Amino acid sequence: MLVLAESILGEFVGEPYVIPIVAIGGGFIVAIVAIVFGTVRSMVVGRAREQTKRELAAYVAEGSIDADKAIALANAGLSPDNK
Repeated sequence: MLVLAESILGEFVGEPYVIPIVAIGGGFIVAIVAIVFGTVRSMVVGRAREQTKRELAAYVAEGSIDADKAIALANAGLSPDNK
């Protein structure tokens, strides 16, 4: 049994194409993780932005803040393309 395991392991470790396969597989894993975390970050930022807009609308409705100031606060930090 040990001889069989050594021969199978020897076949894979000694081959010249194992390192490129592992490198490509690792690259794919890193890319997938980056895509997933980027998507989650985008969702969290969007949700926080919508929550802020709801809170500002509530303040405007109760009269605590002017509508113009609420719009300015909602657009603060955004680029002119996103306004």
